[in-house]
Amino acid sequence: MRSPREGGREKGSPQSVGSFQESRYRPPVRAIRRFTVRPVLPQALAALGDLAGNLRWSWHPETQDVFAAVDPDLWESTERDPVKLLGAVSRSRFEELAADAGFLEMLRVAREDLERYLTGERWFQRKCADGPRAIGYFSPEFGIAAVLPQYSGGLGILAGDHLKAASDLGVPIVGVGLLYRHGYFRQALSREGWQQETYPVLDPDGLPISLLREADGSGATISIAMPGGPDLIARIWVASVGRVPLLLLDTDVEGNPDHYVDVTDRLYGGNSEHRLRQELLLGVGGVRALRAHSRITGAPEPEVFHTNEGHAGFLGLERIRELTVAEDGPKLDFDTALEVGRASTVFTTHTPVPAGIDRFPRTLVEQYFSDAGATPGVPVDRILALGAEDFDSGDASVFNMAVMGFRLAQRANGVSMLHGHVSRGMFNGLWPAFDEAEVPITSITNGVHAPTWVGREVFDLEV
Repeated sequence: MRSPREGGREKGSPQSVGSFQESRYRPPVRAIRRFTVRPVLPQALAALGDLAGNLRWSWHPETQDVFAAVDPDLWESTERDPVKLLGAVSRSRFEELAADAGFLEMLRVAREDLERYLTGERWFQRKCADGPRAIGYFSPEFGIAAVLPQYSGGLGILAGDHLKAASDLGVPIVGVGLLYRHGYFRQALSREGWQQETYPVLDPDGLPISLLREADGSGATISIAMPGGPDLIARIWVASVGRVPLLLLDTDVEGNPDHYVDVTDRLYGGNSEHRLRQELLLGVGGVRALRAHSRITGAPEPEVFHTNEGHAGFLGLERIRELTVAEDGPKLDFDTALEVGRASTVFTTHTPVPAGIDRFPRTLVEQYFSDAGATPGVPVDRILALGAEDFDSGDASVFNMAVMGFRLAQRANGVSMLHGHVSRGMFNGLWPAFDEAEVPITSITNGVHAPTWVGREVFDLEV
């Protein structure tokens, strides 16, 4: 029998009835954020943190074996997530492992193997000694592993496999993307068979990423001027994908107004203006993040820029700004800067239908690239011309991100032979003097990163 008094008030009083009604009918409180506490590992097990912090484990079975040996049941119940696993292991179990000679030897071998992988000479170093020192690879999504849910479909899986293959080959790529607070939604079916989705809130401290920090320990940030102010601020997270750093921009920063915080809320969400802000952050902010990363870490500045679909196309405008009006730049005229930028830019188109291409109202783009906008000093009329559909059947009222991507890149490709053929037909209007077969859009057929997708049982077969 419950007490007739609850919370210092008698049951049935107006106050308690009101309290009951509020708790019964008030909408559920939305979780603002989650917090993850990372454990302090015994010194003998410090290498576990190194292995968990580099996503190479996701395609390296021997490293997965180390985590499975920590606690087989927890490894499965945490969905094979090393960060979650280490946060769930008891202190007593850590003490047991620190005294287990067999486990410590297994851990030592795995850590030394990772070190050789990260520092040793690989294919690119042997075959391409005169190649670019660094390549910036921009994509709105990256499918590395389920523990970093920052992808939606094929574009992200391709980008993730691209980084992993580059790591294995030693190609000096630096990935650039956005850190979405909700990642992608989780699906379930109602009793009636309807899809229901939820958007879990991600805690960066629970992900295999680390904050890029200045020498004084503060988090590194970039800023972009926005119409009407204030500036949009983003911090920079780094995921280690084998040898490849992946920079992820995040606007969930103290001081940003709510509509700025929401810029990195979820992948492919919101209205046209929301999407434009996301693509501004990815392109313009991504170049600035690369500059900050090189300045802080001493890594080489990228010599080639690759945009994976048109979403990151604004990176070309930021590079023109650097080449024309930046205080520490060469002060080139616009046309020369355009050609210099094009000479080191690659554009990959993925979309086989016009409806899948981002197109913004010209007036909206003009608003965000005004004299006080994202790339001050770059003439807005020249910017608008880069994305203009000034060809037969084009729409003069829109700004086309794919069209801008082609105009800002010296090399362009589709993702299969058939797609290359389709793309040459779709964009023939950009080269009116060319026959369709001569349109300079080639094709590179999508591949996969074999160690990610081929079953371990196949690799273990003896030939």
